[in-house]
Amino acid sequence: MLDSSVLVLNRLYQPIHVTSVRRAFALLYQGLARAIDREYRLFDFESWAALSAEAHPDSVHTVDRTIRIPRVIVLIACEHLPRARIRFSRFNIYARDQNRCQYCGKQFGRSELNLDHVVPRSRGGTTTWENVVCSCVACNLRKGGRTPEEAGMRLLQKPVRPQWSPFHRFGSRRPAYREWGPFLDLADASYWNTELLEE
Repeated sequence: MLDSSVLVLNRLYQPIHVTSVRRAFALLYQGLARAIDREYRLFDFESWAALSAEAHPDSVHTVDRTIRIPRVIVLIACEHLPRARIRFSRFNIYARDQNRCQYCGKQFGRSELNLDHVVPRSRGGTTTWENVVCSCVACNLRKGGRTPEEAGMRLLQKPVRPQWSPFHRFGSRRPAYREWGPFLDLADASYWNTELLEE
């Protein structure tokens, strides 16, 4: 339970990271963050610990009390967003393509996939986000050193550089909790991040 996920927001209520419950409690206890409940109220560690956690399955037990796990915390002094650049790596390409062969559309385990250059390197293709996709072994062998058009194959989607999100590191396995919804949905996020006008 202490290694399950907690959404971390900057003080502008923008999601910036996913951390463990253990780290979230440390940030709360040190006064660096506040827990946020479903009614969007903020709590420091003591006031959060004082909330009743009776009969709630999402709790941790200490020697003298039961504390409900906060699923969203807000950092008090942090306004920045992380760098928007996602490292070009095998792991991140698999995450972008959701472990799905971009030719036949079937999902595979990572050990059954390899990477394919859409425009083969022998034809001047580059090793970039826009030219590398996941491919199963059968489709990769079928395509060979040809372009998809020459091989009579179609890409499911054009490969692009992915946009950063705090969940990118989870790939297709990313966990989600109901409490995260208002901060991840663009319409709800715009509600929280719209500048209010003075009247």
